Amino acid sequence: MGNKKIKSIDLFAGCGGLMDGFEQSGKYETLAAVEWEKGPCRNLRNRLRDKWKYKNADDMVLQFDIQRTDELFVGWEDDENYGSSEGLDKLVSAGGGLDVIIGGPPCQAYSIAGRIRDEHNMKNDYRNYLFESYLKVVKKYRPKLFVFENVPGILSAQPGDRPIIEIIQKSFDEAGYYVLSDLKDAIIDFTDYGVPQKRKRIIIIGFSKEYFGEENCKEMAERFYTEYLPKYKTEKKMTVFEAIGDLPKLYPLGHDEKYKGKRISHSLPEPYVANHVARWQNDRDISIFRLLTEDIESGREEYTSIEALKALYTERTGKTSNVHKYHVIRWDEPSNLIPAHLYKDGLRHIHPDSAQCRSLTIREAARLQTFDDAYIFDGSNVETYKMIGNAVPPKFARKLADAVADILKDYGK
Repeated sequence: MGNKKIKSIDLFAGCGGLMDGFEQSGKYETLAAVEWEKGPCRNLRNRLRDKWKYKNADDMVLQFDIQRTDELFVGWEDDENYGSSEGLDKLVSAGGGLDVIIGGPPCQAYSIAGRIRDEHNMKNDYRNYLFESYLKVVKKYRPKLFVFENVPGILSAQPGDRPIIEIIQKSFDEAGYYVLSDLKDAIIDFTDYGVPQKRKRIIIIGFSKEYFGEENCKEMAERFYTEYLPKYKTEKKMTVFEAIGDLPKLYPLGHDEKYKGKRISHSLPEPYVANHVARWQNDRDISIFRLLTEDIESGREEYTSIEALKALYTERTGKTSNVHKYHVIRWDEPSNLIPAHLYKDGLRHIHPDSAQCRSLTIREAARLQTFDDAYIFDGSNVETYKMIGNAVPPKFARKLADAVADILKDYGK
């Protein structure tokens, strides 16, 4: 393949964590990114223009519903939600063809938590079928390989009468792509790759039988997970302290103030760091955060059991909860998972410093997801926490991108 860049498109791009890692590797050229939510699209365009210097960033990011696949390919005009675009075909042909498709359909429906909430056992959840749109794009452009990222819960999800993973494997196979037969081996623990956060995801790589030859594909799939990717593992796990310990401290003010039209309960960062403003906390939560962090710092650890945390919640709020509501992240290990619903309250992501008495800022969540500080997030707290929580950590994505480039080089024609 020489030094020619690998041409890729990103589906369900979100704010671009996966794409960012591929760009960081320096080996890829992004031709297009498809995402249907406005906030992530705005951030994607900014990032592609400001950081990755794409002059046509506005046209490359297609804000559109991928389920309207035919229009996605040929373009659409004056849509009340999505404006106009020339479509994916034009971008792909202008880029001189396509080598790789990356992306993962939204995964809430496949997650265990999503299933508990759905009384129809997810039969009717359109998100179960978004992979069909992904598949249509793969069939249309026939890349050499694809990268399909999702939650491990996809392996046990069964919206209809058979497990969704069987349907996915069979569909990819019929489309001409070889996928590892036992996908339990495709579950990756991101802490092994230097991500300071306990996060496991399934990374399915599909190899084109037409391009590589059927006999090579099985060997490639096995070697990808046993050799190509693992060689990028880190020696030791990265801790919360290493990720966010150097950020300016944000202390409770003892009263409310206004900042940019919103009330704040904590001091502003000195020196200023973008997106590093504490969300407003009420006095009750500040006192609970102080109690829980001092309990850990002092070594007493009276509130580390689930029972004790539930009892504290009931005592302080008068409500009961069947899940424990509070969790202090620990300095000396990776944090718990940064989820999309972090925007709701942050009580399960309490900052470990007892002097600060607060939940994580957007910048801290972004750092635990390994976004660099030059990625300035633009949007409301709700939008921003959500897009960060949904992202693939760029630090892992970069290692994945390198492993994919390595295997393309070794087996490519």
